[in-house]
Amino acid sequence: MSRLLLPTLLSISRNQVRAAPPCHSLYGRHRSFVHWTSAAMSQDSGSASGARTYCSLEDLTAKKCVPCNAKDLRPMTEQSAQELLQKVSGWDMANDNGTLKLHRSWVVKSFTKGLDFFKRVADIAESEGHHPDLHLVGWNNVKIDIWTHAIGGLTENDFILAAKINELQVEDLLRKKKVAK
Repeated sequence: MSRLLLPTLLSISRNQVRAAPPCHSLYGRHRSFVHWTSAAMSQDSGSASGARTYCSLEDLTAKKCVPCNAKDLRPMTEQSAQELLQKVSGWDMANDNGTLKLHRSWVVKSFTKGLDFFKRVADIAESEGHHPDLHLVGWNNVKIDIWTHAIGGLTENDFILAAKINELQVEDLLRKKKVAK
């Protein structure tokens, strides 16, 4: 059905479409809302096409990272990133010398559990073709930074990868928090 609708959607001008109803994406069976923006706003939204997608956490995990080799691809603004940051719990946004990055830390049981943690993250990163910076600090502090290196900032790919990392079953690797008595 998507193939039948695709030519029709592409033939509609941006001025004709104000907002689309919930729909199924080509990435999978998830609902998203698409809002067309002007050419000036398209750089702010982090979208080269002029379409801004509002999505839920479920939508992010259903999506697939796309190659970031478009010449007109720009990093999203801090405001756009803040909107998506709400969809990936546990992650913080850091500004590293003008480059926005996603950051998260975990405490694992041991050094080898940290390496096991990285193996699970690496499997997802490879399948997505989007690779985070992995840090094992000390013997049990796991830290991950995600941003799109090719453009020096954040894109939707970074949030997709963060959402998929959040879905990992890693409880067996993490240090249990001490309960106050």
